[in-house]
Parts: sequence; structure tokens; C-alpha cells
Amino acid sequence: MFEEKLTHLKRELIMCASLVEGMIDKSIQGLLKKEKLFLTAVIEQDEKNANDYDLELDELCTNLIAQFEPKAKDLRTVLMIYQINRDLERMGDHAVNIAESGLLLISKPPLKPLIDIPRMAEKTIKMMRDAIDAFVTEDAELARQVCLRDNDIDQLWEQIFRELVTFMISDGANIERALGLIRIAHNLERIADLSTNICEDVTFMVEGKVIKHHKMDNKNEG
Repeated sequence: MFEEKLTHLKRELIMCASLVEGMIDKSIQGLLKKEKLFLTAVIEQDEKNANDYDLELDELCTNLIAQFEPKAKDLRTVLMIYQINRDLERMGDHAVNIAESGLLLISKPPLKPLIDIPRMAEKTIKMMRDAIDAFVTEDAELARQVCLRDNDIDQLWEQIFRELVTFMISDGANIERALGLIRIAHNLERIADLSTNICEDVTFMVEGKVIKHHKMDNKNEG
């Protein structure tokens, strides 16, 4: 009975993650294609659905612990689902922030061709998807690889930020649009950080190793 309920809980988590992933992608596509309907859908309908999942998963986790009083790994798994749910809720908030900035930007002439932000979004979404897969399959190696990919996101964020600051310095008329793009890139960077958090917890759950802040063992040592 416990295993059935835990399987159902994992299935609901995967569905929630899929919804949030779609929110992130839709917010970026709305920006790139200037599709206002994509952006308003993220803000209005998708956010409501994500919040519904958040409340449902919270309740399922609480009820599962109260009913079965799981121990050891079973308890850690339920508690981790609870934490991942918190991270997914925050990712959804970041997707809404991106959509709100997108609404501002598509109403104005483009500041520059968007090249790095779509790349950053693609890498971020892949990190998020792999983080959830690492948890479901208990794949610590995949989790470690996702953590390492966060460095690429950080580099892209710094590159985008520097470029947009240059645009603002060169012409005050660019400030509003540049700040909108900076906000989008920053929200993507935060989503990547949350994916990394999930993977750090997966590694601890599977191997009992703490890799917070990317403190991973060097396999060539010793």
C-alpha cells in the first residue's frame, strides 16, 4: 500500500515538473515569437495549475508520513519530494517573472537580436529535466553532471549581464529594455541553481555524499 502511494506521489511530481518546464519554455517562446497569448497563459492559467499541484503534493506528502510513518530511505524519499515540490514552485514563480518581462519587451522595438538568452534557456530547461530524471531513477552520476553544467549557466549569465550593461551605458533609452532582458537571464540562472539543489540532494540520498557548492570528489585522486 505504501509503495503504491509513493509511486502515485512520484507520478504527480513528474506531472508538476512537466507543467513547470512547459511554463519556462512557453515564457521564452512568447518572448522570441512575440506571442502575447503564450506569456499571459503562463501568468494566468499555468501559474494557477502549478499552485494547485504545489498544494496537492504538500498534502500527499504529509498524509503519507502521517499514515505510514515511513523510516530510513522511504522517509528520505518522501521528504525529498516535499523539498523538490518547493523548488518547482519557485521555478514556476521564475517562469512567471520571465513572462512578465516578456510582455514589456514585446511591446517595444527589440534592443538586440536574442542569441544568448535562448541558449541559456535551452540549457536551463535541460538541467531541470535531468534533475528530475536523476531523482526518479536515483542516478547520482547524472545528478553530478547536472551540477557541473551550472558553471555554463553562470558564465552565460555573466556574459549577458556585461553586454546589457554596455547597452545601458551607451544610451539611456536602452535602460528599460536592457533591464527586462537582465531580469529574464537572472531568472533562468535561478532556475538552474534550483535544479542544482535538487541534484545535490539526489547525490546525498543515493550515496550519502555531500556535494553542496559543487564540492565533488576528484576521481583521479588517491
